[in-house]
Amino acid sequence: MSGIHRPPGTPTRNTGRYTGPEHRAGTPTPAFRSGGGGLDSTVDDYHAYFRMLLNHGMHGTQRVLSRPSVELMTTNRLPSEQLAAREALARNLVHLSYGLGQHGGWGFGMTVRTYRGDFAPVGQFGWDGGAGTTTYADPHNQLFGILLTQTGMSTPDSARVIHDFWTSLYQAIDD
Repeated sequence: MSGIHRPPGTPTRNTGRYTGPEHRAGTPTPAFRSGGGGLDSTVDDYHAYFRMLLNHGMHGTQRVLSRPSVELMTTNRLPSEQLAAREALARNLVHLSYGLGQHGGWGFGMTVRTYRGDFAPVGQFGWDGGAGTTTYADPHNQLFGILLTQTGMSTPDSARVIHDFWTSLYQAIDD
């Protein structure tokens, strides 16, 4: 015995191989596990997750997260100095990003809109992924959008598709 206790499924230092129950055969094993690295998801997963966040932690009749946890996750945590620097960077790079990443703040694990620069209101939260995905929830309008393109963000066209998706979604709202 080595005297080192590892929970089941923990990668060992000498091999780096992960043998947990959720490891799928044929997939490369990461040297170090990360919170989001290499995860697979579906539109149904995103739908359930963002619906739960909009419902203050409830999934149907089940409480998944406490209300305070959801509020912490979906509220800006950056101080004013960092917000100012982030907004300046977004303005300086607008020619590259076409609106992506120009939301202002950061909650726990997601971006949180702190200023209005397009149709989406302050308080919108979510994430743009490097593989051409975008998912945001809007508590004010009680809606969320999911776009999974898997085209990557390697060309300006990818960012434009995402921008057009959100523009179309918000233009369809009839207040």
